[in-house]
Amino acid sequence: MKRTIKTVLVLFTLVFFMNSCEDRLNLEPEDERLTAEAAFEDPEAYREFLAKIYAGISLSGQQGPAGQPDLAGLDEGFSNYLRLYWKMQQLTSDEALIAWNDGTIQDLHKQVWTSGNEFIRTMYTRLMYQVALTNEFLRQTTDAKLDGRGVDADLRAEIQVFRAETRFMRALSYWHLLDLFGNPPFVTENDPIGAFLPPQIQRADLFAFVESELLDILNTMVDPRQNDYGRADRAAAWMLLAKLYLNAEVYTGSARYSDALTYVNNVISSGYIIPDTPYFYSFLADNDSNGAQNEVIFTIPFDGLRTQVFGGMTFLTHAPVGGTMNDVAGPFFGIASGGWFGVRTLPNFVERFPGEANSADGRALIWTDGQNKDVMDVSTFTDGYGIFKYRNVDVDGNPGSDPSGDHVDIDFPMFRLADAYLMYAEIVARGAGGDMGTAVGYINELRERAYGNTSGNINASDLTLDFILDERSRELYWEAHRRTDLIRFNQFSDSGIWQWKGNVQQGTTTEAFRDLMPIPETDLSVNTNLEQNTGY
Repeated sequence: MKRTIKTVLVLFTLVFFMNSCEDRLNLEPEDERLTAEAAFEDPEAYREFLAKIYAGISLSGQQGPAGQPDLAGLDEGFSNYLRLYWKMQQLTSDEALIAWNDGTIQDLHKQVWTSGNEFIRTMYTRLMYQVALTNEFLRQTTDAKLDGRGVDADLRAEIQVFRAETRFMRALSYWHLLDLFGNPPFVTENDPIGAFLPPQIQRADLFAFVESELLDILNTMVDPRQNDYGRADRAAAWMLLAKLYLNAEVYTGSARYSDALTYVNNVISSGYIIPDTPYFYSFLADNDSNGAQNEVIFTIPFDGLRTQVFGGMTFLTHAPVGGTMNDVAGPFFGIASGGWFGVRTLPNFVERFPGEANSADGRALIWTDGQNKDVMDVSTFTDGYGIFKYRNVDVDGNPGSDPSGDHVDIDFPMFRLADAYLMYAEIVARGAGGDMGTAVGYINELRERAYGNTSGNINASDLTLDFILDERSRELYWEAHRRTDLIRFNQFSDSGIWQWKGNVQQGTTTEAFRDLMPIPETDLSVNTNLEQNTGY
């Protein structure tokens, strides 16, 4: 597979911005910048616009690492899509908390956020901005537009694939909106350009839209493992469908596990493998080439020289480093500029591993030196064990490409085969289909990689839903799955306790309405079509 996407991420010249991002969900060109018609005189503009859409998850603006942000109102590093999505999924859970006191960031882990939380607001805005980008690409690539520009048959055929990928990317962002906010504003390429108030879509209707979009593009998507590195293919669409169906009971009130099983099986049969390499290889600077890439279904590429940003993997590598970890920030973590003394984990997570930090399970990448297991003070970095999952070095210990040590080469594995294995096993454990022997085999394949032998293998009697929830944490921690998993297992809000949940040290339950995030008050104040989610 090629790293083509990394070389084109920064080439996008058709620059748009959101004017009043909360209430205007259509794109407008800035003064003195290219209009759409002028930009598309260059045939490469279609590929470059597609690159901008993919880069919407990894980058935060037009000039790395900062200077021309996509969104105004929050520090550019904070406003990065992946960094925000990770915080929504992880800081709200039993796997992570952060020492910083920036604005209302502590409210995420404590589960005391309001509709005025600036991190939730910016996540919402970033998602709607990404939807707006995809809508504009689809507007600019209709048959009528291509006819008017005299686009030849070969380029037109390529653009049809680009359109399918763009619809996948829109479905991905709408899935994130569905999962986080439930009932967001809804805009497609068919809506008018200019100032208008988007209607609110209900959660079940948005589920149906995402489902229909993904089903409609399947035959146009590139075959599994045949697209450029970092671009979505048919297996990525299958995986997103499987995710949608696995959580359907949360989203719509009706379970769709049999449909989830269909698409999980498609993914598993697509040629991805669990590599015969240590678990930690999957999160190193060369995870695009050290064998780990053969497991990844959809990746978000980062490059220390070409995709410089203070969100994304730069955040996920620097923020967890502090205390005695910072003494080896350069040689061990590959970030010579040092750690940011931010993110740690909680006792609940540590205790999922037999032997805790000394577990024979190689997935327990837990740093204890100089750290306390219990979190008595959220703002004290040394309260809470550290995690060293993401390290900007290759398998030989060589640091990443950025000589400053700021920006990293680690690619983010949004979807990988281990997740598909765990989804299959969950469906079996729920009695919703599949084969128990196959499920146990999939779990043991993951555990043999983790332990290096069969000593961690399980039997059919071990495969319970409680085991699955814990095993998903052991395998997928800090990969932006945990909040969604906890909600599906009814352990996020009014069940499940971990330190500082509910804003008390020992933890307590919170209100069930927190399974959904609030619609930001800034959008409610201008869009009279919107109603707030229950409880806020």
